[in-house]
Amino acid sequence: MKKIIITVVGKDTVGIIARVCTYLADNRVNILDISQTIVGGYFNMMMVADPEQSTKDTGTIADELGNVGREMGLSIRVMGEDIFNAMHRI
Repeated sequence: MKKIIITVVGKDTVGIIARVCTYLADNRVNILDISQTIVGGYFNMMMVADPEQSTKDTGTIADELGNVGREMGLSIRVMGEDIFNAMHRI
């Protein structure tokens, strides 16, 4: 299974989790793990997801979630787990 890492950062507002999760559900991307916090009015969420059942490739999912983020004034980034791990290796 190839996992993807999704990060969402921006000013807190109503509906962020709902909007991101609705997109993922509509595109058959399964959420495996999720963590979110709000600090000083800023929202931060990290998700590990499985896009295996989606008809869309990771690049398309990343582009479309990026558009969702821009519409909401957020930064939403998507990357493959292997790339994420390589970036965070000491």
